[in-house]
Amino acid sequence: MLETVSEAEQPKDFPPPVDEDIAETAIATIDPPVDNNVDAPDEIDELDEIDDVEMSLFDHLEEFRSRIFYALIAVIIGVIGCFAVVNKIVALLEIPAQGVKFLQLAPGEYFFVSIKVAGYSGLLVSSPAILYQIVRFILPGLTRKEKRAIAPIVFGSSILFVLGIVFAYELLIPAALNFFISYGGDVVEQFWSIDRYFEFVLLLLFSTGLAFQIPVIQALLAMTGIVNSSKMLAGWRYVVLGAVILGAVLTPSTDPMTQSLLAGAVGILYFGGIFLVKAMGK
Repeated sequence: MLETVSEAEQPKDFPPPVDEDIAETAIATIDPPVDNNVDAPDEIDELDEIDDVEMSLFDHLEEFRSRIFYALIAVIIGVIGCFAVVNKIVALLEIPAQGVKFLQLAPGEYFFVSIKVAGYSGLLVSSPAILYQIVRFILPGLTRKEKRAIAPIVFGSSILFVLGIVFAYELLIPAALNFFISYGGDVVEQFWSIDRYFEFVLLLLFSTGLAFQIPVIQALLAMTGIVNSSKMLAGWRYVVLGAVILGAVLTPSTDPMTQSLLAGAVGILYFGGIFLVKAMGK
């Protein structure tokens, strides 16, 4: 017959029986199981959304005011710097007009031309700082996916703007000036007003730079889902007509050579933008 040990006869340090359910619960509390199916980037995105703090209307206006202030400071510095070397910039812009003599038809005309040239040049030089301030203002309101796309768009816009200016300086301006010089060259002497000449050149430079932003606009429209590459390609007839009208509007001259060059460039940029949108999967 087996002898049982009474509770009083058991040693004091004898461990009591452990409930298995209670033990498993305690272990799970101390070291919870790791779920390998958790998507870490989604958790990070949720945390980022939780950490976002909404700004009041006054804070938005204050931020907008500060960005405008910094952009104006950059423009002023650029204008002052360009005015210090304005004679070299003027000499550079006079190169396409070979064989033409410029006249100052009123007192102080060249001084005001210098201010105008320095203003346009300073705006061009400070454009990266202006774009930076614009991006800093709109960046907090963008999603993570849009933030990844904003840097290539800004970079591409800057490159296209510079290419537009180079295209106008190397092709459009010489074509227009050669047309005007050759037309009636045997009848009239080529003496031009310096103010009218630089008004023509500066306007053509900046209008061409703006026209080269067409692929950027197409990419933005595709990102927002307004249009896709198929719809862009379907309206090619309207694009050709619009390119001709745009070439006639943006060019300050009336010669067909300049308008045709700009219209052709606009058409090529538009169809290049379609391939860009298609490459983006839109």
